[in-house]
Amino acid sequence: MQGVFVTGATGFIGSHVAHVLLHTGWEVKALCRLRPAAGSPLSNDVEWVEGDLRESGGLGRAMVGCEAAFHVAADYRLWARNPGEIYQSNVQGTANVMEAAMRLRFERVVYTSSVGALGHHSDGTPADETTPVSLQNMVGHYKRSKFLAERVVEDYAAKGLPVVLVHPSTPVGPGDHKPTPTGKIIVDFLNRRMPAYLDTGLNLVHVRDVAEGHRLALEHGRIGEKYILGHKNMTLASIFQELEALSGLPAPRIRLPYAPILGLAFVCHGLSCLTGQEPLVPLEGVKMARRHMFFDSSRAVRELGLPQTPVETALAEAITWFRNHGYVR
Repeated sequence: MQGVFVTGATGFIGSHVAHVLLHTGWEVKALCRLRPAAGSPLSNDVEWVEGDLRESGGLGRAMVGCEAAFHVAADYRLWARNPGEIYQSNVQGTANVMEAAMRLRFERVVYTSSVGALGHHSDGTPADETTPVSLQNMVGHYKRSKFLAERVVEDYAAKGLPVVLVHPSTPVGPGDHKPTPTGKIIVDFLNRRMPAYLDTGLNLVHVRDVAEGHRLALEHGRIGEKYILGHKNMTLASIFQELEALSGLPAPRIRLPYAPILGLAFVCHGLSCLTGQEPLVPLEGVKMARRHMFFDSSRAVRELGLPQTPVETALAEAITWFRNHGYVR
């Protein structure tokens, strides 16, 4: 049985990746800042190693004995009082993982990037892995950090590291315990805290399909290539309509104009800089919403065999999970 090293296994995508690997016969060693409590998911099935992505020495020692790695962990925040923390984790942490994998001669590395680091088409048509993009296109520190981290990974691929890059779109489904920004939209909808919406769009995909896409990238992905792990492009209005059909709760009918919300986000951002508290309306999130973030995942479907579970199933399972775990009042 081969050993695989996973970062981010306590997170939404990473925990599903670890499950997929365990069920397909891998021995999983996972990095964590704090060891999960006994009885929590994966606690007894994974070899947990406490450490920090930003500390290269301890990270390298933790990776000894494995043949492959999945670098899933990322600091995913739309606001941070100290943005440098995001770059330390996402850029320097990625460099540390790639360097250790290169030194230990890993057979394969799968790096989890984000569609946020890819380009967009100005006319709203779905973008793919080859759509032109530059740092100037990146909105906010999270996207900038993922864009820069991807350049680091590409540099290591050029040096001979056998790495494949995957770009999840917007995963939904069970286990979104933080929750992610998209999960929070669902939770707010279920709690009747979503009276209106912005005209934006997302590419939704079942989180288990994303996890399976990681495994398939390990087995079938071409070295140095990128694969969008996504499924269905939907406007936010159509997502709410689907949530209405699944939950029985009314979808918001009021579409908000963009400019006033952007102004409110600037005010919230200024207050957060003064208080250190997370903004009620994140400025980066509002700026991102200005575009329909639609993507084409046909390369991953064609070359990897990426599953395409109906998005309605993913949303239904997310609703059930949030209701069963105390997120709905």
